[in-house]
Amino acid sequence: MQFVANWIGSERLLIIAIILFAFTYIGMIVFQKLRPYIALGSAVIFVLLGALPINSVPGAVDWNVIFMIAGTMGTVALFIESKMPAKLADMLIDKSPNLKWAVIWLSIFAGVVSAFIDNVATVLMIAPVAINIAKKLKISPVPSVIVISIASNLQGAATLVGDTTSILLGGAAKMNFLDFFFFKPNGYAHMGVGMFWIVQISFLAATAILFFIFRKSKQAIQLEEKTVVNDLMPTFLLLFTVGSLIAVSFIPKTLQIGTFSFTKPAAINGILCVLIYLVGIVHYAFVKKDKSVLLRSLKEIDYRTLLLLAGLFVVIAGLTNVGVLDKIKDIFQTFGGGVFVIYSILVWFSVLVSAFVDNIPYVATMLPVVTALAEGMGVTPYLFYFGLLSGATLGGNLTPIGASANIAGLGILRKEGHSVKTSTFMKLSVPYTLSAVAVGYVLVWIFWR
Repeated sequence: MQFVANWIGSERLLIIAIILFAFTYIGMIVFQKLRPYIALGSAVIFVLLGALPINSVPGAVDWNVIFMIAGTMGTVALFIESKMPAKLADMLIDKSPNLKWAVIWLSIFAGVVSAFIDNVATVLMIAPVAINIAKKLKISPVPSVIVISIASNLQGAATLVGDTTSILLGGAAKMNFLDFFFFKPNGYAHMGVGMFWIVQISFLAATAILFFIFRKSKQAIQLEEKTVVNDLMPTFLLLFTVGSLIAVSFIPKTLQIGTFSFTKPAAINGILCVLIYLVGIVHYAFVKKDKSVLLRSLKEIDYRTLLLLAGLFVVIAGLTNVGVLDKIKDIFQTFGGGVFVIYSILVWFSVLVSAFVDNIPYVATMLPVVTALAEGMGVTPYLFYFGLLSGATLGGNLTPIGASANIAGLGILRKEGHSVKTSTFMKLSVPYTLSAVAVGYVLVWIFWR
């Protein structure tokens, strides 16, 4: 479609690309159910306009990210079906002397699980436990389900597989699983503290807020029925997924042993996640003799998110190709004031945007922007990367619509007959989120400036 681009002209094509992207983003905000199709439609238009050559489309999609999300979601579906998460929740509740500690333990458990499992899946696993407790105590489940939702969303930034935004960052920054714990980028003299530890300290600050909010919730609790787990295989597969991602991070990009040479595939993490999921399918189909599990687990994979990301990858590549991202970079740089000012604007702007817009398309859009911004300022991009991730991921907790985990939690409550007002949600979410973001904002600057 290059003849179309030549006919339009580079300047007009840039303007058209900006207008098209603006309509794409507005469309995704207004018509949330149609987001994947809007992104894909926009991608097609970008290609037809010549903003991105058609032969560049396959390379524009980050297949490592796509495969990681698909494979992990499939394994998580098997893990949920095994009832192991409910069993672990039972064990925590059994150690809780009263409701306050039950809520705190559920939030911690949701956070730990969400560091390795999709946020929405975490809420779907743990929220029913909170609802059962509330029914037995004849109290409202609303506060505890909200806490589970926002805790799971916060911890999604802790590891490479914790959230789609983390996977996106890992792909853009060429980070492996261990890099989220300790990270030494090229050009750095010392090992740096990874996002995992920054998120944990932020989580402690937010949990301290919960202790204050629930200080009067001292009703005694007792679980009458305990969950029974009949199959440990999905648990082993999930642990093996994490272990494999750690192990493969030690393999160099090019391995030379004598005359044998091995080049590590760019999509190695995604390939591993898919293969492990397939092992789980084979286990259920031929060992457990339950072939229907294939369809059930496939239904749990969020294809809408995969299509959305595929479309956005192409759109962003088109924007980059025509020079739009350079223009956005220039806008950020007009604020002046040096790295700290740009970093501060990036973090708090991300918090504000993510409070109302899903953070997946936002992070996917902003990652190449902050890369170009860092290059233009002559600094390494990791300060901006981690600032973007903390602001966008944690900021989604401010409002009921800011994160998919929040929407899922409120949906569960709605099915139980509980309608939650925005003001009710924000009484918990605002102090929780602002404390976490403030701590993360300071720590990222201290460790990565």
